Amino acid sequence: MSTATSAPSAAQHGVMQEMSFLDRWLPAWILLAMLVGLALGRFIPGLNTALETVKIGEVSLPIAIGLLVMMFPVLAKVRYDETHRVAGDRRLMATSLVLNWLVGPALMFALAWALLPDLPEYRTGLIIVGLARCIAMVFIWNDLACGDREAAAVLVAINSVFQVIAFGALGWFYLQVLPSWLGLPTTSADFSVWAIVGSVLVFLGIPLLAGFLTRTLGERAKGREWYEGEFLPKIGPWALYGLLFTIVLLFSLQGDAITSNPWDVARIALPLLAYFVVMFSVSFFASKAVGLNYAKSTTVAFTAAGNNFELAIAVAIGTFGVTSGQALAGVVGPLIEVPVLVGLVYVCLWAGRRFFPGDPTVPSSPAASAAPRD
Repeated sequence: MSTATSAPSAAQHGVMQEMSFLDRWLPAWILLAMLVGLALGRFIPGLNTALETVKIGEVSLPIAIGLLVMMFPVLAKVRYDETHRVAGDRRLMATSLVLNWLVGPALMFALAWALLPDLPEYRTGLIIVGLARCIAMVFIWNDLACGDREAAAVLVAINSVFQVIAFGALGWFYLQVLPSWLGLPTTSADFSVWAIVGSVLVFLGIPLLAGFLTRTLGERAKGREWYEGEFLPKIGPWALYGLLFTIVLLFSLQGDAITSNPWDVARIALPLLAYFVVMFSVSFFASKAVGLNYAKSTTVAFTAAGNNFELAIAVAIGTFGVTSGQALAGVVGPLIEVPVLVGLVYVCLWAGRRFFPGDPTVPSSPAASAAPRD
């Protein structure tokens, strides 16, 4: 995949000519997909109900298909034989764990209480979003910003393990224990462990296994040069097709709820916007401060700033009901996350040249993200 960065006009014109039509206008396609989804959900009666009935357990089958199509090409790019270098980087691992499981949930808790003190349902929904660390779309944003693919695969896998182990305990702490200590109202919630496990297996396990087997068998059959030079470019565009399809589905599922409650959506959006921007900025510069290069800092920032909205929505619906304020807060998550993180991709590419001078992992052109990275 490729994305646009600033460069001297003549050089940039040449690179832009090399980019596909879909890549060149990616922000416009994402905005269009959001609008189409909202319109479908608003003006086609019963569409959301029909889509919600197509499930395997607690997992929406249409959304699962979209995410699998989106994630497979990106995970097929990962050089799995190089992931050992990531697992051995203690600075990377420690920084990511602290940001994801200490800083992220605490920041969302603080923002939810500070900006939604009078709206307990929405506040609880946002706290749940903060606990659900990203395991899906982060691969897209990381790849667009030329982050470290192998690092992303390892960090997301670790997040998924922590999600299964820690989600329920953190929910109890942030909804009951901490508010009680601070003299605030508490919320009782009983999270389904199976919903969490199912989310991890479907949204990460299946595409991760598919990507690993595809690279392993493909390289074994025809070699790495063929695999990265011929096969990957052919399947690459499907990641964006899957992304756009998923966005349309997500927004059509809740199009009526979102368009019918614009003021509520605006109230929910404010802490989310603050969260994504602050979390990304803190993570990016904290990673730089501990000595990580641009590619790894980018990966840490996106894995820390993104959230597993699929899990947050499933948990909110399963615990509080499909028409609850908690569920609406979860749905507004991707409404804000998708355009904000797309914008942060471009900010990240600019910041790389500004704050990482001489770093060989900083992309020098929009075409850099389309090429295999060593």
